[in-house]
Amino acid sequence: MSTADLLLHPVRMRILQTLFDTDPMTTAQLRDRLPDIAPATMYRQIAVLTDAGVLEVVDERRVRGTVERSYRIRPKQAVVDPAARAAMTREDHQRAFTTFAASLMADFGRYLAHENAAPVSDGVVYRQAAVCLTDDEFAVMVEEIERAVLARVSHAEGDGRTRRIVSLVVVPDKPRPEPRANPGPEPGTGTGTERPTDQAK
Repeated sequence: MSTADLLLHPVRMRILQTLFDTDPMTTAQLRDRLPDIAPATMYRQIAVLTDAGVLEVVDERRVRGTVERSYRIRPKQAVVDPAARAAMTREDHQRAFTTFAASLMADFGRYLAHENAAPVSDGVVYRQAAVCLTDDEFAVMVEEIERAVLARVSHAEGDGRTRRIVSLVVVPDKPRPEPRANPGPEPGTGTGTERPTDQAK
């Protein structure tokens, strides 16, 4: 199974989102956080992630005749590797984005289902902006955003801190035009080999 197929699965994605940058959690704790996922499905998908090395068992203890395991994410394994990303087709990207968007909708729906949900005072934010950047400028912007988020992920919940899910989506307005392989001279500019000073003489 490719890392894209492994990670971009609706249930597995939610499990990873719940475990991201938290203390290790048991399956029972995950079920408390994700009560709409059937127990059998939860156990099965945790096993898939563990067998793939995305989750690791950090503790085991016997509880009423069964073994209770605590899991945490192995961060380097919880990303779609470049080779798998490069091999994704347009249909793969469509499926992956649909899964991602559905996960966002589910998170928002679960939040709104709380009786005391108050989007404005709780700091719910969803905004969109367009920027025109070179590839280098774009890389710097993404790095700045990631650095700002990663600098805060170690903060523990409590002491006035609320756990919030931060998602990043960047979509070009349209594909970039393909560069011409061997562009000829523009009309009226000669052979295209003259230096500017030669043209000025």
